[in-house]
Amino acid sequence: MGSLFPSDLYETARAMLAAYEKRGLRIVTAESCTGGLIAGLLTEVPGSSAAVERGYVTYSNVAKSDVLGVPEEMLERVGAVSEEVARAMAEGALNHSRAHVAVSVTGIAGPDGGSADKPVGLVYFGLAVRDQPTRTRECRFGNPGRQEVRIASVRTAVELLNSALQD
Repeated sequence: MGSLFPSDLYETARAMLAAYEKRGLRIVTAESCTGGLIAGLLTEVPGSSAAVERGYVTYSNVAKSDVLGVPEEMLERVGAVSEEVARAMAEGALNHSRAHVAVSVTGIAGPDGGSADKPVGLVYFGLAVRDQPTRTRECRFGNPGRQEVRIASVRTAVELLNSALQD
């Protein structure tokens, strides 16, 4: 079977989803710069509905606020590409779903839009697990191209979702 995604990434997602299903856990995604690619990868796996509860694509700041409850004040103060917003997105996705684990991503995929403080390739992730402290991760992928930054972000999100199984 062919996949839209690299075969190793697809296989990692397939195995991870089987582990989530076996444990009766469900996933929700909250995506900005990946535009739904994380949910796209997960739902490419047949039977993924046993582990994928829902996904949010909140590309604009208004969507982050309206759909996930990210405070407008936070978005104005630190900007959408920040650890705080990644945390709030993951927590908001978890609170607005019936899932057990939420992963969020917000960043600058390029090729434009970066600055000295927030360069292209800067991506923040959040991982919220019910009844546990939310974790975040910062990655600096550089500027290898928009597609590469987005796929690297999907890989990192899958790694984070896998790490939730270790807890």
